[in-house]
Amino acid sequence: MEQVFLAVENIDKSFAGVHALNDVSLKIKKGEIHCLAGENGSGKSTLIKVIAGVEKPDSGQIIIDNKKYHHLHPIDAIHEGIQVIYQDFSLFPNLTVAENLALNSQLEMRKKLVSWKQVKETAEKALQLINVDLDLNRLVENLPVADKQLVAISRALMQDAKLVIMDEPTTALTQKEVERLFKIIKSMQEKGISTLFVSHKLREVLDISERLTILRNGQKVIEGNVEEFDETKITYYMTGRNVSSNKFISEKKSGDEKPILSVTNLSSDGFFDDINFDLYKGEVLGITGLLGSGRTELALALFGYSPADKGEIHINGQKIHIKSIQDAMRNGIAYVPEDRLNEGLFMKQSISRNIYVGILDSIKKALGLINVSEADSIAASLIKDLNINADDPLRPVQTLSGGNQQRVVLARWLSTKAKLIILNGPTVGVDIGSKTDILEKLKELAKEGLGIMIISDDIPELVQTCSRILVMHKGKIIRTLEGDEIEEKAISNILNNLD
Repeated sequence: MEQVFLAVENIDKSFAGVHALNDVSLKIKKGEIHCLAGENGSGKSTLIKVIAGVEKPDSGQIIIDNKKYHHLHPIDAIHEGIQVIYQDFSLFPNLTVAENLALNSQLEMRKKLVSWKQVKETAEKALQLINVDLDLNRLVENLPVADKQLVAISRALMQDAKLVIMDEPTTALTQKEVERLFKIIKSMQEKGISTLFVSHKLREVLDISERLTILRNGQKVIEGNVEEFDETKITYYMTGRNVSSNKFISEKKSGDEKPILSVTNLSSDGFFDDINFDLYKGEVLGITGLLGSGRTELALALFGYSPADKGEIHINGQKIHIKSIQDAMRNGIAYVPEDRLNEGLFMKQSISRNIYVGILDSIKKALGLINVSEADSIAASLIKDLNINADDPLRPVQTLSGGNQQRVVLARWLSTKAKLIILNGPTVGVDIGSKTDILEKLKELAKEGLGIMIISDDIPELVQTCSRILVMHKGKIIRTLEGDEIEEKAISNILNNLD
């Protein structure tokens, strides 16, 4: 019989009278890869914090290797071999890779002087644990996301980890980087290390996990071996509703119809070269490719953030010149960034202000004062239209879930009467229910005549949403897929065979 490493039994936790966890139990066996799934607000993060000793449960108990705790302190969890890798990785960005890896061991030795030779040796041994090679002298802030994650995993394993909890570990990773992460998780399993993989990406849950526990509204709704589940079943238990995953069928375009967007021989030195495509009314155009393919740089050129060096851009048949973001906005081009927290929202400002900030010039009264009643009316209409879950539009936008925050960014651009919206990773960090709602709204907007472009690594998302997909590699469009060609396996094969 396989031995249980961790068991949480009948855990309750409330905040200000609101149940975050209600009678939740979970078991993780030694060497098991266990997935904890659920939408935002389901209780996943609270349960992680209880296991890590950050939050004290109101009732219940935690059993680690047959030792019973009514609550843990963080140092207890670490001594028991529990390591948590949070979404931000909790690294020191202004320190090098070596310093981040060796810091704990240097502190434990309490030496007055640092032995840099010892720091290097410690860091090298840490990276050997997962068989990767990184520049030890490089500052962590300059690393790509995938390499930051490798540093965090190596550091966790240095602490004699027996259970590694990974909180949404693939949010900002490409498909190839996800595959590398999964190989590392499997190698950890071979050493007897358990993994609690916390995610709401269904395909990844099915690919990596052995057992699955699903939370909804603070309660465990189901658990079982992963073979007992498929995406439809997981979605139902996570959301409590049946969610559509039908592919998007675009309208047939007439022979004389002008495209909403036409790009001809667009180039930007060092990023992309000779890009040509059209986008018609009723279509959703997808763009995918490996990291460094030039897809994001193309989007930023169309939005005027990094203007192209040469080529032509036409909107509704009219040639336009984009040399700045202001040029793009004047011509009805909008951009929803992947990093909505730092690039897309004013986090401490209200939901309403985040929506109408893009149209301040058009709602001014005499003396340059804002027509607040008109602004609030526009915001309220869009909140309703996009199903933004906001009981009070004056609440700071930072209080909303990821899915609702993304709707706010979209609402802002819709308020500007944009002709084309480019979305980079439109559902990154968004739970499955909100993800489906956002993608369905984009299809609806496309049918109403708005130009929609989606840049994404999420292949199921592209297949479900796009009527045409461009695959970019090394700054060029190498394939155009449409109709029956738009299949997950076909896209994965193309990306996996790129050098």
